[in-house]
Amino acid sequence: MSMAQQAEPAVNTPPAPGPHQTDGRTARRPLALRLLARPEVGVFLGAVAVMVFFLFAAPPVRDGSSMANILYQSSVIGIMALPVALLMIGGEFDLSAGVAVVASALTAAMLSYQLTLNVWMGVIVALAVSLGVGAFNGWMLVRTGLPSFLVTLGTFLILQGVNLAVTKLVTGNVATDSIGDMDGFDQAKAIFASSFEVAGVQVKITVVWWLVFAALATWVLLRTKYGNWVFAVGGNKDSARAVGVPVTFTKISLFMLVGFGAWFVGMHNLFSFNTVQSGEGVGQELIYIAAAVIGGCLLTGGAGSAIGPVFGAFMFGMVQQGIVYAGWNPDWFKAFLGVMLLGAVLINLWVQRTATRR
Repeated sequence: MSMAQQAEPAVNTPPAPGPHQTDGRTARRPLALRLLARPEVGVFLGAVAVMVFFLFAAPPVRDGSSMANILYQSSVIGIMALPVALLMIGGEFDLSAGVAVVASALTAAMLSYQLTLNVWMGVIVALAVSLGVGAFNGWMLVRTGLPSFLVTLGTFLILQGVNLAVTKLVTGNVATDSIGDMDGFDQAKAIFASSFEVAGVQVKITVVWWLVFAALATWVLLRTKYGNWVFAVGGNKDSARAVGVPVTFTKISLFMLVGFGAWFVGMHNLFSFNTVQSGEGVGQELIYIAAAVIGGCLLTGGAGSAIGPVFGAFMFGMVQQGIVYAGWNPDWFKAFLGVMLLGAVLINLWVQRTATRR
């Protein structure tokens, strides 16, 4: 071989990719799988399944007035489930939410009646009290670093005792006096507890408020900086603080949102029945939390939506009223509630694993 001849380097030309070859790291999953990975889709399908079941099992459900009553029951749960869901996305939960509803109604009723004030004065003071309770929960949480379970369990016990003791002390009874004939009652009832007619069916105003609050919460979560803060503090508060997220403000404001929801539902209860039983509300916090969990909110925080709890609350309302319309023992409601909650937890676990799987 001549010295002038140089060996040409071998060139390895990779084969041309076929028309269906893709990089495994960027391959997209099927649309159906991606949709099912959204927790809202799962709870929506569950709500549809529950509704179809009771449409056949309980024929009265097919009546328009029955469906309006189901929507009403769902809205009362759903209005509170929305701020509870936002709080859970932020990594916390509130065990005092149920008794906080009653505390708000008691404050407005007793203040207005005992001092002979326009009921709107009681409504405004009740709002301040509810926001104050929420701010206290949030402040204690960030100040002490205690788990929200312990902080809000303490608040739950305090409010439960105060509701009963103060009501007996002021009224001499376990219920407040009726405020139905007081100044401002009719105007307040029109906002919190009125009804309107749709196709000959009476629909409660709370259904409208429920949908308005759900749309507003969805916009806040998906379109605002505050929504990004909520997801960030729920995912990892230390990392969120490191990138400039105001963790303290976000946590406290989320608890105050729960206080606002408690105030609104409390005012609805007050102006619906004119009086309030001081021992009510115990156990309702579990209903609100369960509706949020069924709606796709993780107990660990950092994930969830505002739409999911809407369907979760609808499932609760459908089951609660569907059992009655079917003529079954109402005690079965708690059994259905447990089954739905366990099913939702298992579905959320599957969603979480699916989302992290390549």
